[in-house]
Amino acid sequence: MNPYVASTAEWIRGVNRRPAVVDVVRRVRRLLPGDPSFGDPLSITGPGSALAVARVADKFLDDEPGASREVGLGALQLWQAVLERTGHGRGEREMTILFTDLVRFSTWSLVAGDTGTLTLLRKVSKAIEPAIEVAGGHVVKRLGDGVMAVFSRPERALEAAIAARAALAEVDVDGYTPTMRVGIHTGSPRQIGSDWLGVDVTVAARVMQTGGDGNLMISQPSVDAMPPETLERLGLATRPYRRGFFAPKLSGVPEDLRILRVVQSPQR
Repeated sequence: MNPYVASTAEWIRGVNRRPAVVDVVRRVRRLLPGDPSFGDPLSITGPGSALAVARVADKFLDDEPGASREVGLGALQLWQAVLERTGHGRGEREMTILFTDLVRFSTWSLVAGDTGTLTLLRKVSKAIEPAIEVAGGHVVKRLGDGVMAVFSRPERALEAAIAARAALAEVDVDGYTPTMRVGIHTGSPRQIGSDWLGVDVTVAARVMQTGGDGNLMISQPSVDAMPPETLERLGLATRPYRRGFFAPKLSGVPEDLRILRVVQSPQR
């Protein structure tokens, strides 16, 4: 190789690695539309053309900090932001979040042991996850004895919850049938890769926690977003949630959030 070309290439590599140069490019990235952290493993998982290109690019871009890497990721960041704004990429939109949890599962599993616990969890999964999928939901993550799922519409989440609870009633492990509490909340969580994060996710989890010994709980925003005839069609009614005298105050939820308990309609 020509010595001049070799020395020029070495100089470019040196500039590319120079911390001050990398820092300047990163500052520019923070001014661009979109997620300035775009390029980390969390932000490039999930569907989408920009994410797919980013995953491929991540395999070829050097792992070491470099200005060229930041420029490349900055371009993909901008592309992803444009897709979001035109409705083709991930972004904030109204979604309904569902959380489930088995009541007193930990106490039972201590007695049942690992084998019994694993058998139960497998049966629970086979009972409730198909109901979520049939209703058009997506299981985001499994949380030990529960799941988090998202739906495009609250009535679909409610239908899934009813079907899942009915299927769970058929589960039996050595004479034990688990009881599940459910929480449903509609808001605008943020999709980061294949996960959903944000205040409304926390609110949905808190709504579930009010379910006590196996109740189906729903927030007022979810009820308001459903077609008016939904509850009647499903043979359901709602009752206001009232915190027990000794129950701790809910944290991480708006002060004015109204939580309701879903029950069978008395007319049925």
